Amino acid sequence: MALESNERPSRPIAKFESMLKTDDVYFFDAEDFEDIIHHYLNNGKVALAKKAIKIGLKQHPDSIELKLLEVEVLVFENNLELAEQLLDKLQLLDSDNDEIYIQRANIYSKKNNHEAAIRLLNKALSLSEDSFDIHSLMGMEYLFMDDFKLAKECFIKCVSFDARDYSSLYNVIYCFEFLEDFDGAIYYLNNYLDENPYSEVAWHQLGKQYFSKRLYPEALSAFDFAIISDDTFIGAYYEKGKVLEKLGKYNEAIENYETTIKIEDPTSHAYLRIGKCHEKLENYDMAKFYYYQTVHEDPLLDKGWLAITDFYCKRKNFKKALYYIDKAINIDSENSNYWKKNAAISASLKNYDQADFAYKRAVELGNYELNTWLKWADVNHKNNNIIAAIQVLTQAKEFYPANVKLQYKITGFQLISNDTINARISLIDALKNDIEKLFLFQEEFPQYGDTEWVRNLISNFKKTSS
Repeated sequence: MALESNERPSRPIAKFESMLKTDDVYFFDAEDFEDIIHHYLNNGKVALAKKAIKIGLKQHPDSIELKLLEVEVLVFENNLELAEQLLDKLQLLDSDNDEIYIQRANIYSKKNNHEAAIRLLNKALSLSEDSFDIHSLMGMEYLFMDDFKLAKECFIKCVSFDARDYSSLYNVIYCFEFLEDFDGAIYYLNNYLDENPYSEVAWHQLGKQYFSKRLYPEALSAFDFAIISDDTFIGAYYEKGKVLEKLGKYNEAIENYETTIKIEDPTSHAYLRIGKCHEKLENYDMAKFYYYQTVHEDPLLDKGWLAITDFYCKRKNFKKALYYIDKAINIDSENSNYWKKNAAISASLKNYDQADFAYKRAVELGNYELNTWLKWADVNHKNNNIIAAIQVLTQAKEFYPANVKLQYKITGFQLISNDTINARISLIDALKNDIEKLFLFQEEFPQYGDTEWVRNLISNFKKTSS
């Protein structure tokens, strides 16, 4: 039975949830059902939204708005074919409903046909009186297409509709950054702040732009204004700390990082920065303490483990460094930076077999940096495995075919292995590439740098190239 009006909960959502707990049936306006469904969708409660849609359509079977919400849920759940069938029926009833085109655009977006989605959104735009959400959706479609210029224009329109639409504001700045137009971002944010001088988000973003351009005093001022606008904005304190570090004001930087911890739960990133500052101040016990706090707070933060490892490496305590990098590898064995660090430490301990294995793992996991190949070859050299060293450098040439340092190094190893034919080819290639860097070869392989064979080859090269 239906309850009397004075017995019903005052708010539609509370009233609806009360109904679900009983066998009673309450009547709601279609608009109330829309509000209830939107509430559940916005809070990720899809099952409750579906219940509300089902009950709502029983009470209001002709409501196009409720049917469109049903379509929205179908699209969310990737039931695209059924969603399109329902949209076809709705379009026969109301061909000028902008929401129909928006949902069709969402379907095309799900199918990765972003051009078609944009065409449909433009159609929705021509039918809509409230275009704010449509511009936002178009901006996302352009992002999917990597068209950051048009995406930026869409999100700028969103911000012009609602200055506190910070999601769109962030997207505007993201587009500027991707386009590497940092000056454009600064100009845009300054104009925005002229109209919205107490926007902590805009001041924060402006500070980050100044920081990226190494304009540290300007960045510091921007973060100060962000804090004035909202003295609980931990992002501004954190970024201000980074600026103060760059200015060498480590004690002040620590104060700002500690403020973030007081305002909210501690973060591994704050602990790490405090540790770095204490190390700069030569407060080594405090630095160690905060590095340990970093990995305790977040064992998956690789920068924390690398900071501890580097701390001991700088003090030549390689056994301790190896202990911590091995702990890191036990937590995440797929991190190439851990294996590269393990290799360098193992080489320092003259454990060349382990170093060779670690460099191999680093490369297998995608670390193709030139320095990785060079160090790996050196490890094989020290392990008296010249053939392996040459193989490593030959593989490296696939990634760095014209690197002169690599060419001179492989020449030296080929001479060590008495492979004068290939050494001659490698040295001529290196001389062609950059004869001015010959000193690299002469410094690393002094036993060959002044031999008659090398002198004659260099002399003949100069004659033929002059």
